[in-house]
Amino acid sequence: MKKALIVVDVQNDFCEGGSLAVPKSSEIIPYINLLMQENTYDQIVFSQDWHPADHKSFASNNGKKIGETISLNGAPQFMWPDHCVQGTFGAEFHSELDLAKATHIVQKGKNPEIDSYSAFQDNSHFTKTGLDDFLKYHEIQLVEIVGLALDYCVKYTAIDAYNLGYMTCLHFNGTRAVNVKPENGRDTIYELLETGITVLG
Repeated sequence: MKKALIVVDVQNDFCEGGSLAVPKSSEIIPYINLLMQENTYDQIVFSQDWHPADHKSFASNNGKKIGETISLNGAPQFMWPDHCVQGTFGAEFHSELDLAKATHIVQKGKNPEIDSYSAFQDNSHFTKTGLDDFLKYHEIQLVEIVGLALDYCVKYTAIDAYNLGYMTCLHFNGTRAVNVKPENGRDTIYELLETGITVLG
């Protein structure tokens, strides 16, 4: 069975010191690097949030406060701080992440009108990133997922992978939650288990 590792959004803005820092995010980087060293993956895919500066998910572009929710194209949109703006340091992969083994990079969130948590498609399922086509072309059947943040981009990447027919595993030690609400991380794990996704220690 061919398998792929999907490393979701381990970028400077999501790590300590970043504009949308996930608590204890740097702890997952040695774990991810070790996974890549000790396992034989047929493909290793890195996803990268890659927003234009005028992205509508940024509170600053809507005259809103961070944490508010607006309606964007008929769907609720959480207001985030500016993050992972194309070409900035914050959008770069963390320097301690081993990029050498990456076989493919998927950029997401490039359309300013719609947010994109999943590495497979935007939040309204209008635009695909090409990740599914890439995995199918390489006959991948099993995907293992790590990265940031558990309760948003990792969650939706895992659910999309499962719904697209991949055997899907999440490495619990390879992810952290941003926890906009304190219970988000815990609730996300329950939701993924109920969906049918395997959670590995």
